[in-house]
Amino acid sequence: MSEKLIWVQRVTEKYLTKRKARAIAAKAVKKTFKSELLSWLDAIVFAVVFVLLINQYLFQLFMIPSPSMVETLLIKDRVFVNKTSYGIEVYPGGPKIFDSVFPLRDEVIVFYNPEYESKGPVFDVLSQIIYMATFSLVNIDVDEMGNMRQRLYVKRAALTEGERAVFENGKLYIGLAASDQLIEEESFRKESKLSEAPHQSSDPELYKGVNAYGKLLAYQDANISNYSPQHLLQEYKNIESYKGPVDYYQVDKSRTKTLKQIDPSNLSLRQVAQRYQLGMYVPKEHVLPLGDNRDNSHDGRYFGPVPYKSIIGKVIFRFWPLGRMGGVS
Repeated sequence: MSEKLIWVQRVTEKYLTKRKARAIAAKAVKKTFKSELLSWLDAIVFAVVFVLLINQYLFQLFMIPSPSMVETLLIKDRVFVNKTSYGIEVYPGGPKIFDSVFPLRDEVIVFYNPEYESKGPVFDVLSQIIYMATFSLVNIDVDEMGNMRQRLYVKRAALTEGERAVFENGKLYIGLAASDQLIEEESFRKESKLSEAPHQSSDPELYKGVNAYGKLLAYQDANISNYSPQHLLQEYKNIESYKGPVDYYQVDKSRTKTLKQIDPSNLSLRQVAQRYQLGMYVPKEHVLPLGDNRDNSHDGRYFGPVPYKSIIGKVIFRFWPLGRMGGVS
C-alpha cells in the first residue's frame, strides 16, 4: 500500500514540477485569450486525470442506491471504497494486479453485479470514468425509465470458501467447512463476536403466508388450482394485502418442494428441490455476499457466490451525511 502511495506521489510531483516550470516561462510571454484558455484546459484535464487515477487505483466514492444494507448503510449514504484491499484493476472491469489478499468474513465489500447486462465494453468503461470523475454525482448508466442501473453492489461477505448456506423462512443457517452441522447465523455471530447488523425485521408469522403463496403457485403451475387446499388459501389471505418486501427465495423454495411432491417422477424438479434443501455451497476463491437488511436485499441468495476477481474493494468510511460520518464495519 505504501509503495503505491509513494508511486502516485512521485508521479504527481514530477508533473506539477513541469507545470510550474511552464508557468514561470509563460510569465515572460504576453498573455492572450488563447494562452489563458489553454492554461485553464490544462488545469481541468490534470484535475480530471488525477481524480480518475485516485478513484481507479486507490479510493473510490460510492453512493448507496438501495436499502439492502440498512441500518449499516442507508440509501444515498456516500462512502469511501478502498480499491487496494483485494488487488487493483488495471482498468475498469479489467484484470487485477497485487491480488494476493482475499476478502474476510464480515467485511463490507463492493463487487460487480453478476446479473448486470452490459451495453458493450466501450459504454461500460466510459460510464465508469464519468461516474468516478464526477465523484459519483453523474451516472449515465440508466434504464429506459431513467433509473440508475446497478453495475456495482455493496453487501457483507457472509460466508467464505468451503462453507454452506441454508436459508429457511428468512433465516440463514451456516455449515462451516468440513462440517455437516448447521449453525443458526445469529448464534454464530454472537459466539464469533462478529457484527450483529444483519437482521430480519419482518414478523416470522408472515412466512406462513409466504410458504402458502409458493405452494399455491405450484398448484397453479401443475394446472390443478381447483384442488388447492383450503388451509393454504386461508393462510395466503393473511398476507394478500401485505405491501412490504417479499422473500421470493422462500416462495420459490416452497413452490419447488410442492411441485416435486405433486410429480415425484420429475427428475429436474427433484434436483432443484434437493439444492434448496442442501443449501448453497461456496466454491474456492468465492464469497457469498448478503445484505444486512435480509428482508429487502437482492443478494447472493438469488445470484449465488461471487468470485474474488469481481470484488473491487472494501467499504471503509462513510463521509456523508455529516451527522453519520464514521467507519463502516
